[in-house]
Amino acid sequence: MTKSKAFIEPLDRIAIGLMLLLSVLIGLIILQGDVVTARVRDFTWQNQQIGAEDNSFTLTFSRPMEIKSVEDNLKIEPPLAGKFSWAGRRMVYTLVTPAPYGTNYKVQLEGAKDKFAEEEGKNRVLQPFVGSFRTRDRVILYIGTNQEEQGRLVLYNLTQEQKRILTPKDLIVMDFESFPDGEKILFSARAAKNEDLLSSQLYTVTTGVSGKSGQQAEPGAKVDLTLDSKDYQNLKFDLSPDGQTIVIQRGNKTNPGDFGLWFMPATSDGSAEKPTPKRLKSQPGGDFMITPDSKAVAVAQGQGAAILPLQGDASKPLDFLPQFGLVQAFSKDGSQAAMVKFNTDYTRDLFLVTNQGVQKQLLKTTGSILSCQFDIASPTLYCLLTQLVSKEQYIEQPYVVAIDLKTGQQKPLLVLPPDQRNVQMSLSADGLGLLFDQVVPQTNSTTSLPTNTLKTDDGDVIATSSLWLMPLLPIADAATVEIRPEQLPLAGFHPRWLP
Repeated sequence: MTKSKAFIEPLDRIAIGLMLLLSVLIGLIILQGDVVTARVRDFTWQNQQIGAEDNSFTLTFSRPMEIKSVEDNLKIEPPLAGKFSWAGRRMVYTLVTPAPYGTNYKVQLEGAKDKFAEEEGKNRVLQPFVGSFRTRDRVILYIGTNQEEQGRLVLYNLTQEQKRILTPKDLIVMDFESFPDGEKILFSARAAKNEDLLSSQLYTVTTGVSGKSGQQAEPGAKVDLTLDSKDYQNLKFDLSPDGQTIVIQRGNKTNPGDFGLWFMPATSDGSAEKPTPKRLKSQPGGDFMITPDSKAVAVAQGQGAAILPLQGDASKPLDFLPQFGLVQAFSKDGSQAAMVKFNTDYTRDLFLVTNQGVQKQLLKTTGSILSCQFDIASPTLYCLLTQLVSKEQYIEQPYVVAIDLKTGQQKPLLVLPPDQRNVQMSLSADGLGLLFDQVVPQTNSTTSLPTNTLKTDDGDVIATSSLWLMPLLPIADAATVEIRPEQLPLAGFHPRWLP
């Protein structure tokens, strides 16, 4: 019994001592008050690569913060205009316009105050915070025209000044579209030895560019066949904005009356079998474009434009606009569309049509409306148009115009040489640059041409072509600042920005 007491007493003394020590420490903490320093627990864009679709970041704090002190002390370098919103300890900063591509950014917060510091008469401030993120590189794609690149898809990184040829010599690229993450390109091409322009097949090729932060990009220039042309000619295609569906205009090789739209998955479901196309059961139509929600397709049919579902009975249009013959562009959210009305006097009107039923005329031209693109950074529509300058010889003058969709104000940006209907235009994802080409046609048509000759959509043989880049400013600023395009050291046509 005495041995047991001797064994327990030292442990009791240690336990009592620890309890007394802890009591003293707790008392000191209570006397001093709450001294936990506020800090940033999480920054959603830390070391991330973002794109135009990323429009807000979040800062999460360890303690409730004095809102004004945070908003007054937050610094982003280079500056990015934005709006604040709060939910408890979380602050969301939403950008007014997309962050310019090819830029490294630093986010700093210092001197922000704890919400309860002033009430307690204390001067507790946030632990200084520094974060960083970057935007995607400025990357363009085009079809080359010089000897080594002729007919091949070329990627050029403007930020790093690096070039990469993506497709092999034995394929002549006809058209292409990027997947939304920029990691792959869907393109149509014919064999270099095949003179039949309607023999094109659909392929995909990897770009070698990673669209997601922290993920290794798949090696570039890996080409895979997506759809052959054994029984049907592949005339035109469109890739859905979500990158999941392809719509193809096809014609039966043995039956000219068998003509219409088909659709298919853009990627396989993991099985060994390749995706196969299915016919869209509807009347044959002309030009078409998949809607922004990727669930329907707008088709020129008869005397109007029909919106057809990609799933279900396409013979029953979701909507039909008899007064318009063509959809030129959709806004990113699908709330607006730029539509063309063909008049009996051979002029064309461009209308802004909204999902609220508003139909607003934007302009009239005696020439053509070649293409339009909505700017996601501002309420602006950029259009490539032509104006008839000679009725006798039917010569058209192409020009680029920016239209303020709120005021209707038009700002001509660029006038191109006459009779260049084959100009292609592309607006950058951040809304800060406009790409266009200038094709030089072959003048000596009597010379026999090789099978890999490049031709425009009108059938003109391409001798060479130059690429141009025009910086863009808001229409209000562009009125006071002269903007001049610069020629890029690249020979090609059909330029497109990578998302």
